[in-house]
Formats: sequence, structure tokens, C-alpha cells
Amino acid sequence: MQERVTMADVARAAGVSSATVSYVLSGKRPVAPETRAAVEAAIAELGFTVNSTARSLRTGRSSLVALIVPDIANPFFAQLAATLQEELRGLGIHVVVCNTRARRDEERALLAEAVQQRFAGVVITPFRLLPRDFEAVTRAGIPVVVSADVPFGPVDQIMPETRTATRQALERVTAARRRRIAMIAGPRDATGGDPRLELLRTLALQFGTSLPRELVVRGEHTREAGAAGFAELMDRRYRPDAVFCGNDVIAVGALDKARELGVDIPGDVALVGHDDAVFASLVRPQLTTVRYPAEEVGRAAARLLGERFDGRGVHRTVRVRAEFVARASA
Repeated sequence: MQERVTMADVARAAGVSSATVSYVLSGKRPVAPETRAAVEAAIAELGFTVNSTARSLRTGRSSLVALIVPDIANPFFAQLAATLQEELRGLGIHVVVCNTRARRDEERALLAEAVQQRFAGVVITPFRLLPRDFEAVTRAGIPVVVSADVPFGPVDQIMPETRTATRQALERVTAARRRRIAMIAGPRDATGGDPRLELLRTLALQFGTSLPRELVVRGEHTREAGAAGFAELMDRRYRPDAVFCGNDVIAVGALDKARELGVDIPGDVALVGHDDAVFASLVRPQLTTVRYPAEEVGRAAARLLGERFDGRGVHRTVRVRAEFVARASA
């Protein structure tokens, strides 16, 4: 039987130390391009793979990280999953994607499963969880990274910085003399409320307009909810002339309903999404949106987990800046 190729074998073939091979695989430290090329050539020639099984036996943990998201059909979360997997591959870590359908019971069950299976880590976008729901995971010593708009207590967290981008979206809308601002927002029982709604309401006042209660409709972050919400807004006595959406999936549902009702976008109503999902530039009219980069969120989550694997004890919060993307819908 052929013996397994080790990191030391790769190091000898490349003429470097085993530590350098580790740095190339994990990305924890910079490596000169020519050195990286030599290591990668040795890896390819020898057929080296990371022995995650041996590490699991040594640490008592699996080589799996759970990525728990509310809607895997949303391209934002698909891109997040792809980036996280790519970033963790060099550490011999594999990503298991878990879909909660934004249900609290599913979220709690998946956290319990991560503890039972001794996962190496958890990255989660919670929808209806509370900070106390993470206590069992953290007590088990499993690193947790939360991606959310509101703080979740003593865990590592990724939070968006969207104020500037939202302000720019409002500038564009109000510059076109649109004053009746509406929003298709998320459900009332989401943990922490709806920070995107509250930010829009606060900033609207600075532009001499407002976001009145009667022009806010709520629903899940789905295409169907977007269509229903847009229809409800168009049935108001005083129709809005600009509609902001909690995410791009909602906005696509609104576009569907606008076509059905004969409402011109952006002639009659300006439409603004959130996230800049891959389809935002493919729909017609192309969707004006606030870009929250899923790739950056994935990279930040991988960095936070890697630091935890290396023994960092202090919790960190990483802020990811959003950008305004002007297209044809507003």
C-alpha cells in the first residue's frame, strides 16, 4: 500500500520548511509568489491532501463548519457559502450548508446538532434566534460567527455598515423629486426588529420627507412577499413614488407585480433593492440596490474562525461596508 504523502514530504520536494507549506495552505501569513508556486507544484506532483481525519482525532472535533442561513435559494447566501468554502479549504475544513427557512425551531435544532456532532465552528445568519440561544454552543467551545445587522452578545460578529450607501440611494430618489417613500420590510418578529427600515426612516427625515407607517408593509424576505407587498402599496389612496425593499429577492417580486399591474418602473415608481444579488443586473429594468458584498462577508467569517482555531480568546466584530449601485430601476 502506498504511504500517505505528508506535509514534510511536500516541504522537502519544494525546498522549504513545513511551516511554509502550512502558510501556503492556510493563508495565515504572506508567502513570496515564487515560494508559493514551488509549494503548489510539489503538492500537485505528490498528490498531497490535508489529513483532516488525523486532525479530528487529535482535537476531538470534526473538520466541518456549519453555515446556517435563512434561505439558500437567495443568491447572496449561495455566494457566501462558496466564498467561505474556498477560504477554509486550505485549513482542511469543509462547509455544510444548512437552510432554516427563517424558522426559529430550525435554527435552534441546527445549533443543537452542531454541538452534538462536535463541529469545528458555526457561521450563522440568525433570523429569529435570541443571544441566549448561543449559550450551549459557546459552552461547548465551538467558535461561532454571527452575520447580522444587530449585536448578538459574546460571539464573533460581522455587521454591515450601510448608512452611507442608504443615504446615496435616498439622494438619487429625492433628486428625482420623489417624496412618497415606502418600504417592503421584513417580518415584525425578526430578532432585533428591522434595522434597514429604521435606518431608512431616520435618513428620510434628513431629506425633507418621511416613511409613514401606512407606507410600510411587512412580510418574509421572499419573492412572493415582495409581490404581495407591492400590490398592497399600489392599493393605497396615495400611492408611493419610490419603494425600498428589504432585499433584492423582495424587489424582484415587486417587479413581477409592477408588470402585472401595468406600473412603470421607474417612470411611475422608483424601486431600490438591497444586497446586489447576482440577478440584480439581469432583471429588466436592472435593479438599483445597496450592495452588501457576500464575498467580503465570507472572507471575514473565515478569518474570524481561523483566529479562533489559533487560540484567540477575545470576541471581535468586523464591519463590512455596503456600496450604492445605481441602475435603471431608480
